Amino acid sequence: MLGSTEHVQAVLDDVATAPIPEAERALFAFVEKLNDAPGDVRREDVEHLKAAGWSDEAVYDAVSVCALFNFYNRWIDGTGVQGMAPEMYEKSAKRMAAGGYLPGPPARGPPPPSSSGDGEPER
Repeated sequence: MLGSTEHVQAVLDDVATAPIPEAERALFAFVEKLNDAPGDVRREDVEHLKAAGWSDEAVYDAVSVCALFNFYNRWIDGTGVQGMAPEMYEKSAKRMAAGGYLPGPPARGPPPPSSSGDGEPER
């Protein structure tokens, strides 16, 4: 879906009619159920994903990502964190598409001085 805003929009509009493989459609339907009615998720839902070609690890990853984003959304709502301007989201998306979630290389510089004088970090 990278590089095609129309493709992404089609999935957001209606995953059931979006031009995506059946395996992805099954995964998105599972995640939607996990979001909307987590208490209704059953073993059969996972078996359906596995029959569509998803591994146990992929299902685990999908559940983990879904859960983390739910946590982050609740945290953002509860703390009042504000969203960014649309152009900032676009810049962020390009950066993440190129490099993923990994941070950039650490800044180079001298190590911080130790105030204890014995070479041990301050505690």
